Amino acid sequence: MLDLIEASGGPIGPTGWMEQAACAGESDLFFAPFAERPEARVRREARARTICGQCPVAVDCQDYARTNRELGFWGGESEAERAEAGFPPTTPIIGRKRVAEERARDAMARAG
Repeated sequence: MLDLIEASGGPIGPTGWMEQAACAGESDLFFAPFAERPEARVRREARARTICGQCPVAVDCQDYARTNRELGFWGGESEAERAEAGFPPTTPIIGRKRVAEERARDAMARAG
């Protein structure tokens, strides 16, 4: 079954634990907004880390994020912390910034 999930491009591994996650409805804390300043990221991730510290499925969440090379804050770990542990996101952070800049330029060109 896992092979089918991997072949379909979907998530690798179980996801049933997500229903028990303490972060439900708090996605703003776990994913950076466009052009987030470093100081704001530190504050946002500190609040997210507090929720993860009380979560009954934090280990499952961390394993999932590492296996799927997720972006955002998962299982008490930031993207940078996962990268330092040997699990960098599939889309480098620099790459995301460039994509966002290109999209912004394209949108401005179409508008003006």
